[in-house]
Amino acid sequence: MTQEQNGVKIAASLMALAARTAPKGKGVDTIHIRVVEGKERKKLAAAVKTYGEEHGIGFFSRDAKNIEDSAAVVLIGSNGILAAGIDCGGCGYPGCSEMVAAAKKAKKRKTAFAGPNCMIRMTDLGIAVGSAAKTASVLNADNRVMYSAGVGALSIGILGKDCTVAYGIPLTATGKNIFFDRSR
Repeated sequence: MTQEQNGVKIAASLMALAARTAPKGKGVDTIHIRVVEGKERKKLAAAVKTYGEEHGIGFFSRDAKNIEDSAAVVLIGSNGILAAGIDCGGCGYPGCSEMVAAAKKAKKRKTAFAGPNCMIRMTDLGIAVGSAAKTASVLNADNRVMYSAGVGALSIGILGKDCTVAYGIPLTATGKNIFFDRSR
């Protein structure tokens, strides 16, 4: 293992720490975090590519290649069905109980993300992802937040059954950032 590869592992761990300790609405942690490397990372890349092919989303193939070429991927998701209980209406329902009931009726995921989701939990997810990406940037680890990596992770259950929305942040330490100047 090179020093750069070791640095990526350390960066991924610190990103997980940043996501875990990011502020959470009402102090309730619904965040799921997993760092994938090696065979598990390749399995994720294959899932992203397959999902893209099955749903006609061309950029998923490009992202799958980036995931395959990365050293690690930090996956961050949330259980958005666990309502904050403040009846804010941000989810589109008049209250939390209606949102939870609608989510239970939806049972089987037909879209990339399961829903409806609590807006407070989705805000928590955004803060956690932003904290992790900021940490990668501070540590000079090349990274990119990817919707597709989260979709792939959910499609193969890497983050658990109750995770409804996720994003992935692949990392590299190369002379040229592989996540930019990408073709479609």
